[in-house]
Amino acid sequence: MTDPRYAQCRCIRLGDSFSLNARSFLAGTSFDSPRYTVFPGFCDVHVHFREPGFSYKETIASGSLAAAHGGYTAVGTMPNLNPVPDSPETLEVQRARIRDTACIHVYPYGAITQGEKGEALADMAGMAPGVIAFSDDGRGVQSPEMMRRAMREAKSLGKIIAAHCEDNTLLRGGYIHNGDYAAAHGHRGICSESEYGQIARDLALAAETGCAYHVCHISTKESVDLIRRAKKAGVDVTCETGPHYLTMDDSCLQEDGRFKMNPPLRGKEDREALLEGLLDGTIDMIATDHAPHSAEEKSRGLAGSAFGVVGLETAFPVLYTKLVLPGILPLETLIDRMALAPRRRFGIPLGSDFTVWDLEAETVVAPERFLSMGKATPFVGWRLRGVCKATVCDGKFVYRAED
Repeated sequence: MTDPRYAQCRCIRLGDSFSLNARSFLAGTSFDSPRYTVFPGFCDVHVHFREPGFSYKETIASGSLAAAHGGYTAVGTMPNLNPVPDSPETLEVQRARIRDTACIHVYPYGAITQGEKGEALADMAGMAPGVIAFSDDGRGVQSPEMMRRAMREAKSLGKIIAAHCEDNTLLRGGYIHNGDYAAAHGHRGICSESEYGQIARDLALAAETGCAYHVCHISTKESVDLIRRAKKAGVDVTCETGPHYLTMDDSCLQEDGRFKMNPPLRGKEDREALLEGLLDGTIDMIATDHAPHSAEEKSRGLAGSAFGVVGLETAFPVLYTKLVLPGILPLETLIDRMALAPRRRFGIPLGSDFTVWDLEAETVVAPERFLSMGKATPFVGWRLRGVCKATVCDGKFVYRAED
């Protein structure tokens, strides 16, 4: 006979005690049904909440609510802000807003260099107690000697360097992948080497320094191969890719700013290599690079729009529909890459956080229903399976669809 103290929902990748706690929490609520599936709270180590400095794009309040809507209970916020968190004092500006307004766990990054300018190291030691890692996200650290110094400092502090890998000398004004679409439509392209060349440099530096190294938003087949070989050689490296890189390529592009992100959508062979890397463990985790902008900033087409798309509210349904349901990726693997692997690498606890989904329900991606202030997504109109019904963080509901 079923114990009436526990809800009848299904729990995926939750230990026995966690499952019982989740079911006990949900018992007697509207979620007490075998129709619903409970997952560990998702964790995204690469988001942009734009505050302080750019709150017209997103705030910590709106971004964290959007994350809860997507099933996330923990995120890592990148440091391309104003002020840039490059010292304990500038970091505290962001931390104060997090304490006052976030509805989930928000973990800030500290900058690698002062002002993210690449000219002098930030006060990494002073920020270390308050950040999950260091990154100059939004731009690559151009100087190999500066990156070597940063890695040595991060190693001494027991922290990760999370690198946006981009060689500025190879960009040449490009804004989409230099593939077939760019050639056919007269657009300036970004070559793959601008990404994988800097990854190769950094992997050698990570091997030299022993630093824990994480590569942000990889998009090319060469990047996958380099990281796979580095792991086999014993380099302490992990990496992430995004839902759009796993489900789209440059053949999907349209003349619309909602298809413009950095790095860009690459070719079919790159997408296939990313999927292979996700399956064999080369790619450790999935991160959305949630990057909201104003409607005006995304209204200028591929050439003129700002780089960046939003992703927290669509990540799981997109990947569940496009990868799990067709049998490409096991559901348990997806949950590991979205919820557990990021926590393992960045030391982010799971606690009592979980999210409740109706995997039978269908939805059509409609940005006007997003809780994020950003609306630019390449998935507009996609019909997807999986609807988030509730998210629980620190033992309380932070999102309920019925509300």
